[in-house]
Amino acid sequence: MNADAKELAAHFDLEKLTAEFYDDPYPTYRALRENEPVKRLPNGTVFLTRYDDLVTTYKNTKSFSSDKKREFAPKYGDTPLYEHHTTSLVFNDPPAHTRVRRLIMGALSPRAIAGMEPDIVRLVDGLLDAIAAKGACELIEDFAASIPIEVIGNLLDVPHDERTPLRDWSLAILGALEPVVSSEVAARGNTAVKDFLAYLETLVARRREKPGNPERDVLTRLIQGEENGERLTEKELLHNCIFLLNAGHETTTNLIGNGLVALHRNPDQKQRLIDNPDLIKTAVEEMLRYESSNQLGNRMTTERVELGGVVLDAGTSVTLCIGAANRDPAQFPDPERFDVARSPNRHLAFATGAHQCAGMALARLEGAIAISRFLARFPDYAVSGRPVRGGRVRFRGFLSVPCAIG
Repeated sequence: MNADAKELAAHFDLEKLTAEFYDDPYPTYRALRENEPVKRLPNGTVFLTRYDDLVTTYKNTKSFSSDKKREFAPKYGDTPLYEHHTTSLVFNDPPAHTRVRRLIMGALSPRAIAGMEPDIVRLVDGLLDAIAAKGACELIEDFAASIPIEVIGNLLDVPHDERTPLRDWSLAILGALEPVVSSEVAARGNTAVKDFLAYLETLVARRREKPGNPERDVLTRLIQGEENGERLTEKELLHNCIFLLNAGHETTTNLIGNGLVALHRNPDQKQRLIDNPDLIKTAVEEMLRYESSNQLGNRMTTERVELGGVVLDAGTSVTLCIGAANRDPAQFPDPERFDVARSPNRHLAFATGAHQCAGMALARLEGAIAISRFLARFPDYAVSGRPVRGGRVRFRGFLSVPCAIG
């Protein structure tokens, strides 16, 4: 096994992944962590798999930049995808990142999120009623994907009859963040950005004319800015609305889908959570750790730096493997075990440092409400066919999961 693991690590190439890897990347991550934790890939980039190395990288924003202009220019060219991914919050450094994040965080205050709970409960219960009436469900389409789209739609106050294209736009734009992007995927992503921007221009114009309540309507708050006069430019406003939808949609869909499948595959833990529903908060943290919705992050070195005993030159592209770090035995005892009561659980599913996920409290709330209420309503649910993975390495989730509800 040791020789096999060394071989696996030696031949790992993020641009040439196998079907087996997409199905279960964790043996490869373990091999890399144990044998080549700072792995130089054939394309000159570096792939990190140890927890401590990721924390160091996240927290050193001076040496490890989030600005993606240099990395994305050759990948996307002068396209809508390039404009979007170099304008949104997540792919910028301070001070631009700080300014935009402050505005968004103001709209996602603890008080604002607490106020969303009754609406999320109503939404989830309505979806559960529809599933009960049908007698079975497709776990992603009927449940997991329906929740965050509605929550983010409510946050931006997108009219209900205008929400249909949001999920497809989001999937197309995020699909273009994969390590290898085909011309078809790039074309789909560029079309989605253009269509999304065109829609948002009309939505923003309507909102400027008739503002909503900035305490509940994030779009109104972003348009109005802060009392000190801090404002987003029109380009920043539009692209960060897209970012809010994408960040809140795909990852939360994956959290709910991955979590319910993990419970099905670990019946002892499923029963434990049914018997002790107050464990839902630690259970959600374990779902985030065990099957991280977002598996990869990226940074670019701005200066010569040493990491894990390896010297990296300035201008080195670094991939942070969150999925591997969240199963690092140096941080998590028995990391391959799914444990709904695991504590402490300092996972990196939301990153850490300056770029820690702005919407993590909302994601946790959605996950806890969705999973606890599904489990209470359908304790005997079971995956009734082969789940289909999304075929992506950056975002780990399911495209479909057939489900019997008992």
